[in-house]
Amino acid sequence: MTSRRPTLVAGTLLALLLLAGSAAATRSPAPKIPPAGPESPLRLVSFDSCADALAELRAATTAEVGPWGLANGVPQQRGRLESQDATSVAAESKPAGEHSLTNAYEPGVDEPDLVKTDGRRIVTISQGVLRVVNPTTNQFIGRLDLNDGPDQRHWGQHDLLLYGDHAMVLTDAAPMVLPAAGLGHEDIAVPRPGSNPPTATQLHLVDLSGPPRVISTYEINGRTLDARQTESTVRVVIQSHPQVTFPEQPATADEATRQEANRAAVAAAGIEAWLPAYEWTAGAEHGSGRVDCDRLSRPQTGTGSAVLTVLSFDLTADRLTDGTPVSVAADADTVYSTGDSLYLAGQRRPAVSPAPGRWPDQFGTSVTDIYQFDTTTAGRPQYVAAGAVPGRLINQYALSQWQGHLRVATTTTSQLASTGQDERSSESGVHVLRRQGGVLTRIGAVTGLGPGERIYSVRYLGDTAYVVTFRRTDPLYALDLSDHAAPRVTGELKITGYSAYLHPVADGRLLGIGQEADLDGRVQGVQVSLFDVRDPAQPLRLDRWHRPDAWSAAEHDPHAFRYDPSTGLLAVPVNAGLRLLRVSGDTLTDQGEVTHPAGGHITRSLLVGDTLWTVSDAGLRATDPTTGQSLAWLPNS
Repeated sequence: MTSRRPTLVAGTLLALLLLAGSAAATRSPAPKIPPAGPESPLRLVSFDSCADALAELRAATTAEVGPWGLANGVPQQRGRLESQDATSVAAESKPAGEHSLTNAYEPGVDEPDLVKTDGRRIVTISQGVLRVVNPTTNQFIGRLDLNDGPDQRHWGQHDLLLYGDHAMVLTDAAPMVLPAAGLGHEDIAVPRPGSNPPTATQLHLVDLSGPPRVISTYEINGRTLDARQTESTVRVVIQSHPQVTFPEQPATADEATRQEANRAAVAAAGIEAWLPAYEWTAGAEHGSGRVDCDRLSRPQTGTGSAVLTVLSFDLTADRLTDGTPVSVAADADTVYSTGDSLYLAGQRRPAVSPAPGRWPDQFGTSVTDIYQFDTTTAGRPQYVAAGAVPGRLINQYALSQWQGHLRVATTTTSQLASTGQDERSSESGVHVLRRQGGVLTRIGAVTGLGPGERIYSVRYLGDTAYVVTFRRTDPLYALDLSDHAAPRVTGELKITGYSAYLHPVADGRLLGIGQEADLDGRVQGVQVSLFDVRDPAQPLRLDRWHRPDAWSAAEHDPHAFRYDPSTGLLAVPVNAGLRLLRVSGDTLTDQGEVTHPAGGHITRSLLVGDTLWTVSDAGLRATDPTTGQSLAWLPNS
């Protein structure tokens, strides 16, 4: 995605549907072969000048601004979507013991989380305080308060990445916001009139070789979409929205007057309203800057109002400098990395106007644009290709790179034009893309999955995929993807409820965690299912565990899920506690619950040797997972 003004950056981008390969199914509903569609050669290109960039960014933002500001003016917090003894020289010389890793998607690609361990120390981040635990002595050995203190920003979610003696703490700052007036949607936030304080991401590089201390900081306008780490290289993806100050309006002003004033504010804004600014410190050194226009590209189809910036850092260094930013004037909501490739995927809204009183994501069908970057070497990633598929993703598990192909599972939803009601039709499918030059070309697809339903979870295991759709009942589809040009459904299992996360276990079995439901689709409490998927034509459920009127964070956050294949231990948060189950053969056995005092909601679990550690805002507990006996309690206070 590196731009070279004013030449073409790289490749082409698919806009609509390409000619699909054949698809077949053996069971109802019969998946359909999508019809051939026109290929629109979209490319990622640089701007001719900063003035050209400003004109296009203003135009894109003007098209999106309403009487109450920008629908995406204040982004939501990101979803949740390894270490040593810091004080003991003897402990540093010992090899790391067996320990669990963050439940990340791709082997060798780490993801930010609330806790990390390498077997010699446990590092946690809670409410802005980093703590280090020695799991041998069951004691805190370090504490570092990263809170800024009283200021105008509320530092929100914190996450960790570790490498050797260095930790990176990623923190989002959220400004004060108001609900969107006049729309009746409490979940839509807009800038406070007249102020529009920027969101920001702050990165702390922390040295853990002794008492933990910050050795470098980095701050940039925007929020962290996500980050991925391969060995010592960290890629942080920042999503920034226009920082335009909208004028205060009298309460009597009508919507047309408000919208016109807001558009005038956009027309008066300079390029700095869109290009994110950053600054860094390392001891007495300090630097600052802003993403340059020659680092900014755009899809040839049009410029978006949001800007995505990919930053690259080396955790073996003793400072965070400019991050070698690369930016594109487009939006994304999903980050997926295989180590050698980084994919950014985002929904492109239909090019039609919404009905009065609706934001653009409340109508019509959508297309998901996908950008691929080469990350085989450290430093700035190189944009290499792009593609598009119909529909939208549920999360990164809908994407999978395999044998030079990218598999993408999406749900396509269309408003029924024949009625005046907000009725929708939907179906899901898996599309197979292959890079051909600068284009991710669709060479095969199987669609028609779950008519009237949407995808709740996806899991790819080599040349096989499992897709769960749900509205009233839960079909678990098994798909054969061995022929890239002709993926097909081999079988399905229809049961009540759904699995929101799928996890492979040995001997052709699959764990699913989600919710039980009645025949009308009303959820009835957390459910863990053990599936037999050895016969692709006939997936079966072998056993299940159900807790009525309960929920689990692992349904929506795979980092909360813990499975140990060596012992069959399954640990998942249920309500405030951690439920321990044992997977043995074809059965699930309930082995009790771990709880924390002081109302602590357990969010994570990890294994260091034979000890199970659980983490909450209240503290950490060490437990014998075979007996459930508490070995130590370490309160955070």
